[in-house]
Amino acid sequence: MFSPFSGVPGAPRLFAWSILARTPLAAIGVLLVVHAREITGSYAAAGVVAGANAIATAIGSPLLGRAVDRRGQTAILLVSAMLCGAALVGAALLPHGTALVPLAALAALAGLAQPPLGACVRAIWPRLIDEPARLQAAYSIEAAALEITYISGPPLALALATLWTTGAGVAITAAVLLAGTAGFAALPASRTWRPLEVHSEHRRAALRSGGLRTLVLVLALVGVLLGAVEVAIPAVARAADAQGATGPLLALWGLGSMIGGFAAARAGGLHGRRVLGVLLVALAAGHLLPAAGGGLVLLGALLVLAGLPLAPAFAAIYALVDEVAVPGTVTEAFAWLTTAIAVGIAGGAAAGGALADVSPTATFAFAAAAGGAAAAVALAWAGRRVVAPPAVAHATAGSTSRA
Repeated sequence: MFSPFSGVPGAPRLFAWSILARTPLAAIGVLLVVHAREITGSYAAAGVVAGANAIATAIGSPLLGRAVDRRGQTAILLVSAMLCGAALVGAALLPHGTALVPLAALAALAGLAQPPLGACVRAIWPRLIDEPARLQAAYSIEAAALEITYISGPPLALALATLWTTGAGVAITAAVLLAGTAGFAALPASRTWRPLEVHSEHRRAALRSGGLRTLVLVLALVGVLLGAVEVAIPAVARAADAQGATGPLLALWGLGSMIGGFAAARAGGLHGRRVLGVLLVALAAGHLLPAAGGGLVLLGALLVLAGLPLAPAFAAIYALVDEVAVPGTVTEAFAWLTTAIAVGIAGGAAAGGALADVSPTATFAFAAAAGGAAAAVALAWAGRRVVAPPAVAHATAGSTSRA
């Protein structure tokens, strides 16, 4: 298979470490829910804890991304990983019967300090890979491989919690996160990455870019789709009296995304605003099919099809960030995408949960509508004239060299 990393020194190790370091991040949310339920005895409390973590992550991501753009990756990654890990270990050590407030506060601190690994690795790729097709393929492979973390991370963490205790599962996840982040930060590509040198009076916030604001809106709508589907699948399984099918169905959805991402990478990546719009149309259409109902076997097959455009759409969005980001704000720009997806998923899960109580299949229609709205925004953007992001004065000539 075509590899965008061939002939690029250090790229395979950077890719491997970035996936390993992000695997615990896929498990933190579900682990906090299970652990909070265990020590408080309340699912309502568990929901508050998970919500506190998610909201804090959405707030912290762009702040940490901006710090990276100003000070480089190494110190920010290590300090944030230590703070996040310490907060998770603190939560893991809380005894049974602990009040909600300290647990929610530690979950919020863990979210606020969650290391911006995704934003950091995506800021590095353009420094290592200067061919547009290979860069787009790298984003596609990364988006596809991330599905492995979502498929494997939560089950592995829950297995640890079942084998020992929920606290042990949280603590071990924190240790893996710290080790993975330290390993990533120690790589030459991360250590030598330098932000664009910009005088403070000319520094601009990433959201000054209209193109980035459009991508944030698009990704928030995609997040609504994801959040609704994550509610719809267990609701359909429960309605069929087959709750055990939830995990395999979610895995099939992720498998479709992974296949689509690797296929896009093999084709050299799918790039451009109009291509993004077409991918989002396919994403919306694919998630409308399960709304027609049918058995769980049919649903599994449809979820594979529905997932196919997902990773390629993420990859197309990542590639467009390089074009629209204000110079000197690329890490913050990528971090805003993390915020957008987190907010969208939260909203989609809340709205989808209300719909699922009435009709689980209607939740898929709602998800498809969110995908359609994302496609409409992307296609409208594609039809407009490209406006270059605001320039930043006094950027150094060598600041965009490959790391």
